Amino acid sequence: MQVTVHQDKCVASGQCVLAAQDVFDQRDEDGVAVLLDERPPTGPHDDVRQAAAVCPAPAITPAGS
Repeated sequence: MQVTVHQDKCVASGQCVLAAQDVFDQRDEDGVAVLLDERPPTGPHDDVRQAAAVCPAPAITPAGS
């Protein structure tokens, strides 16, 4: 799986971090999401999909298996 965060769309809600804290974090200065791992191992794939589903912006794009 490859994950993309569209930072220009991010509204800094933090839902992605709550859903997949091993894959996402937020910048201290403005709360915008940042990727910790753009190709996470198989384990957190469901969490990444959940993060994309709950993102109010939709600023997260998971691609692949």
